[in-house]
Amino acid sequence: MNESGTLQEAYERLHRTGPEFEGWLSNHGPMAVEAMVRHGHDRDVHRWLDGYVARLDELPRGSSPVGAEEWRAALGDAGRLGDWLAFFDRELRERPWRDVLETWWPRLLPGIAAGATHGVIRTGHAVHALLQQPGQEQRDEVRLAELGQALGYWAARWQPIAAFDAPSGTADPERAIAGVPRVPDQSKGINHRLDQLAEVPGWASSVAALRPAADAEQARARLAELADAATLRYLTHAHGNPVMLVHAATAPTAVLRTLPALPPHLWNAALNAAWAASAAVTAAYAPADARRALSDVPDGPDQPEEVFELAVRHGDEHVIKLADTALDVHRRTGNPAALAAVTRAATLISPFS
Repeated sequence: MNESGTLQEAYERLHRTGPEFEGWLSNHGPMAVEAMVRHGHDRDVHRWLDGYVARLDELPRGSSPVGAEEWRAALGDAGRLGDWLAFFDRELRERPWRDVLETWWPRLLPGIAAGATHGVIRTGHAVHALLQQPGQEQRDEVRLAELGQALGYWAARWQPIAAFDAPSGTADPERAIAGVPRVPDQSKGINHRLDQLAEVPGWASSVAALRPAADAEQARARLAELADAATLRYLTHAHGNPVMLVHAATAPTAVLRTLPALPPHLWNAALNAAWAASAAVTAAYAPADARRALSDVPDGPDQPEEVFELAVRHGDEHVIKLADTALDVHRRTGNPAALAAVTRAATLISPFS
């Protein structure tokens, strides 16, 4: 079976399950299998899914359709997850997917913290999969269904980030991330941590410190710099929370990959929201100090492929997603620390079994 067929089968299996399981945990299956197929590991997808889908819950059903005039009130209502999934399923059957995305992207973007940023991350993977089928996207019902589930999940868990305004400073992403303060109580779940942001001294000024983009192309370049900086920082700060700090890098990567499907006038806002998400995850989970981490990376020209294979063998969905982002970062920067971040994650995160 070709790679496209493997992804279609994987999506069909996963679309019988819901976007969450065991309460708040996000279903990473669609994101992980899209990355595995794209990196040539389609042969491993169904074996990995055999173990993963056993953990998942059934697809939730809707009970009260989301109406065209009341969608604002329904944003962030997790009790209407099934309604939002049904809403976007209808939208994507009736309208071109790029039109749906253009309409809903600016509505959903202010709630980018949704599902610990997994709403936007799953959307980014779904859009990336559609963009691999030029001219055929609107006929690919399974990939369209995946986009609908991603957008529905984002809408149901829609969650803004406190005290965030558009950046207006002079710092590059590396310095801006280094300047983000930590929330005082790094216990409990992400909502407890994000709820503290508005009262954290220096939070608002730290997110304002990023240098704004002058135009759409600069926004795209700065998004790439943000993903690069967050990935490289993972190597020395992952011990704070090796699972959650992955999202400081994968959220801006997902936004970056969505840009080609969006009109350029939306790119600047996309950068600003991605920066807010990365900064919020950093504030919520960053440790008090950096640790020099020596992580082995394979030698030779096949380094990236070997590192992604290591992630697949490890099996944890977060390691796979970080590897997917890190390979992009390594391609852009040539910095081996991006690949070392993956081996660091594989050391700190328990393998999937």
